[in-house]
Amino acid sequence: MALIEVRGINKRYRMGDAEIGALNEVSLGIEKGEFVAIMGPSGSGKSTFMNIVGCLDKPTSGQYLLEGVDVGGLGRDELAEIRNKKLGFVFQGFNLLPRASALENVELPLLYNGLAAKERMKRSAEALVAVGLRGREKHHPNQLSGGQQQRVAIARALVNNAPIILADEPTGNLDTKTSAEIMELFVRLNVESNITVILVTHESGIAAYSKRIIRFLDGRVIGDASAATA
Repeated sequence: MALIEVRGINKRYRMGDAEIGALNEVSLGIEKGEFVAIMGPSGSGKSTFMNIVGCLDKPTSGQYLLEGVDVGGLGRDELAEIRNKKLGFVFQGFNLLPRASALENVELPLLYNGLAAKERMKRSAEALVAVGLRGREKHHPNQLSGGQQQRVAIARALVNNAPIILADEPTGNLDTKTSAEIMELFVRLNVESNITVILVTHESGIAAYSKRIIRFLDGRVIGDASAATA
């Protein structure tokens, strides 16, 4: 059984009198421990696909199974619990609270788990160490470089021990050297912790860090191959 399986999913949006097809009969599976890059031009459907996998949106038709569970049949609270416990999100814009310290930003997902403050701080500090930010716990975002801010965002995605990280253009705001450092961090987390990484990117150099590249065009999958041969 695949960790993630989508079966014939379609996503339609209505704009005025017109209906726009964002995804068209997409079927694929992703196994636990894979590192997958999702590629395609703007409007190809890759971000819509990621939103569905991330339980931020639902398909118009078709099935999305996460660990064998049909996500389409779950309610709002159940979807929120999946996002909190099974999925870690990393975005291009970091999405950090500017007035909160690195530790406080990482701690945010834990506030919904009923953990004691001492345990939240301990786990958040451990997550920051795991991404190479020991000693930066009290720094605020404006005291950190772009790469360090993205490391904080990755630590936040890890703090709940989520088995899946969804990263949407995570190097889009970073220079080449820092982008390489962030991608090497994703590779290490994938290899050492067996975390499933699904990454949206339009850069072939970034996709090359993955093990598998899935290409979208006009809402359809047009390519699915090992990164070594893609």
